[in-house]
Amino acid sequence: MLFPQASVKLTKKMIAKNFDNASELEPNSAYLQQLRAIGVGMVAAGGTSLLLEDSEELGTKGTEISDSEGKAAEVDE
Repeated sequence: MLFPQASVKLTKKMIAKNFDNASELEPNSAYLQQLRAIGVGMVAAGGTSLLLEDSEELGTKGTEISDSEGKAAEVDE
C-alpha cells in the first residue's frame, strides 16, 4: 500500500466492529514497513506490465508492411 496510515485506519475500523478499544491499537514499525514494501512491489509490477504491453504493441506493428497490392506481408527478422 502506498499509504500505510490509511491502511492502518481501515484495519482499525474493521477490528473495532468486533473488539473493544480497537482505536487504541498502534501498529509497530515492522507492519508499516511491510505495507510500504507491498505498495512498492505493486507499483513496480504495474509499471513493468505497462512497459511489456507497450513493447508488445510496438513489436506487432513493426513486423507488418504493405506490398504493392496493399496486402500486409510479414517481415522476416
